[in-house]
Amino acid sequence: MLPRWTALLCASLIAAPCAAPRPAHAQVSDEAIRIGVLNDQSSVYADIGGQGSVVAARLAAAEFGNTLLGRPIEIVFADSQNRADIASATARRWIDSDRVDAIADGSASSSSLAIQEVTKEKKKVFLASGPATSDLTGKFCSPTGFHFTYDTYALAYGTGRALTQQGGNSWFFITADYTFGHALERDTSAFVRDAGGRVLGSVRHPLNTADFSSFLLQAQGSRAKVVGFANAGTDFDNALKQAAEFGLVKGGQRMAGMLVFISNIHALGLPVTQGLVATTSYYWDRDERTRDWHRRFAAAHGGRAATMVQAGTYSAVRHYLRAVEAAGTDDGEAVAAMMRRMPVQDMNNDNVRIREDGRVLHDMLLVQAKAPEESKGPWDYYRILTRIPGEEAFRSLAQSECPLVKR
Repeated sequence: MLPRWTALLCASLIAAPCAAPRPAHAQVSDEAIRIGVLNDQSSVYADIGGQGSVVAARLAAAEFGNTLLGRPIEIVFADSQNRADIASATARRWIDSDRVDAIADGSASSSSLAIQEVTKEKKKVFLASGPATSDLTGKFCSPTGFHFTYDTYALAYGTGRALTQQGGNSWFFITADYTFGHALERDTSAFVRDAGGRVLGSVRHPLNTADFSSFLLQAQGSRAKVVGFANAGTDFDNALKQAAEFGLVKGGQRMAGMLVFISNIHALGLPVTQGLVATTSYYWDRDERTRDWHRRFAAAHGGRAATMVQAGTYSAVRHYLRAVEAAGTDDGEAVAAMMRRMPVQDMNNDNVRIREDGRVLHDMLLVQAKAPEESKGPWDYYRILTRIPGEEAFRSLAQSECPLVKR
């Protein structure tokens, strides 16, 4: 018999029921179906994914009664420390020795590109929800790789284009000096120029930087109308907090967070973040389905709201398990093929298509942080400005460098 909270979770879902018919001839490779959450558990991105992604994956498994095709579903996790070498070694060990069937989250872009190479070689499924690089569905795409949540192109299209069209026609970037930051600055700069704006300069900082004073002075000296932060996690928190202390906003410059999570708004507070425009794939207060799932996630994760990465991990793991059930096997190639055939359906997605390059074409939301007096309670931080259809938000197949795309 299922625990009461699991039974309630299953009963309340609008999407496919927990107890779907099982294939008559199920083929499972060993004694369990194992999903590994590999992400940052201890550093700059821990609040974005971390244990919250583990909780999200477990919620998805619970919908199936933690059992599928007559085998238990096991969720394991490890800390990549945002290092590609650790991510690659862990993914290889998991698959070769620990019989992990799929890897979820991925965290930093460099780590995720390394994971994708291993899972591609081993023909296992990679459910990327943490990384931003659009190269995962571009030149480094994989037949068993899937990119949920967001990418640098969609973030740039949403925030960069919108602010430039609103009069922010000169930009200066403060950029994290690794794959993700470079890609985000590149993609945003392209949309700024397409919208008639100019990029006046940029400066790059190491990951996990505490002191942004020299970078902010350069941004201030540029006199750009918009200062774009092409970073994330605590790097973004530190940069925005210090920008307020340096008086950039009082001096007339507008702050643009190119990758902002609800955890950032929570950490900084609405007095600091009010008016900030950002792009996200998930907001808990969008409709009744997201509010219902938010209550379940918060109950399992210390009252916190899920970031879009954590919500994306749930969506990805749930879709993977549905595909395993439909395919009647945990074979990576068979499951990946089924995942592409089936639409993504959950609390945040309605019949969403997955393209041949692995891009999940869900909608994106352009949001703005509320003023303190507008907030009605805990985690009530955003006003939704507009909804951007997935077919519009993400790079088109005509622009793709993915070798899986038929020309």
